[in-house]
This record gives sequence, structure tokens and C-alpha cells, in this order.
Amino acid sequence: MTDIVTGRPRPIFPALQRLYRPFDTTAETVLRVVAGVLLVTHGFGKITNPFGAVGMVEGLGFYPGVFWSPLLAATEFFGGILVAIGLFTRPAAFASMIVLLVTVYFHGIVKAEGLAGAEKSILWAAIFLYFAVRGSNAQSVDAKLGRQI
Repeated sequence: MTDIVTGRPRPIFPALQRLYRPFDTTAETVLRVVAGVLLVTHGFGKITNPFGAVGMVEGLGFYPGVFWSPLLAATEFFGGILVAIGLFTRPAAFASMIVLLVTVYFHGIVKAEGLAGAEKSILWAAIFLYFAVRGSNAQSVDAKLGRQI
């Protein structure tokens, strides 16, 4: 059965609900911050050399590489910061998800690594899809500003 107020399934052990409820927002915040910080660390090398991935992006069919390589660097580095702090969470997470879907294609198809090569990118893309749809929560800069895209 589903709880009419929350729309969530009713717990089998209602007493445990008091244990889980206080951690709902905190767990979501931890996931957002960790995903954002890890994306920042992944993009750090690219932001320090924004044209370093020109050959790679052109190899994927993104021309001109001098445009796409810095955009990739900025999306990973600054997008990760924005997701981590919860500012413009939806657009930053959406852009990050697109980058990660390209890496799914790169590892899974171009490099022919299949699921074994693409699985991390699939997981990352799913996490950023969640935040692109959900947005941030009460523990974010968006919430402090009282606005969200």
C-alpha cells in the first residue's frame, strides 16, 4: 500500500520510518556533493589544459575541437562545482549528464569496451539525470536563494 500523503510505499516496519526520515535530505545532499566534487576532480586536468582534448573530441566527431574541448573542460569543472554547491543545479546536472552520455558512447561503442567500459559513465549519467530532473534540495545555494531553474 502507498501512503496517501507522501506517495511512498508504506514501510513494513513503521518504527524504522523515524530512523530513516531525518536522513532523506542529508543522503540526497551527500550524493549531490560527492558527484559534483568527483566531477570537479575529473575535470581539473582538462581545465588546466582546456585545449588538451581537441584530438579526442574531434575523434568523436565534434568539430571544431578548439570549441568543444574547452566546453568539455568547463562543463566538467564548473558544472561539478555548481552541482556540488547546489547552484543552477538542474542545468549544470543536465550538461554534465550529456557529457557523460558521450563518454558512454566513447567507451561502449568507439573503443568497443561494451558495458564493462561504459558502466561507470552510465552510473554517473543516471546520477546527474536524477539531479537534472529533481533539482537541488533544502541544503543548497538554490534553496538559500529561494529560486531554482
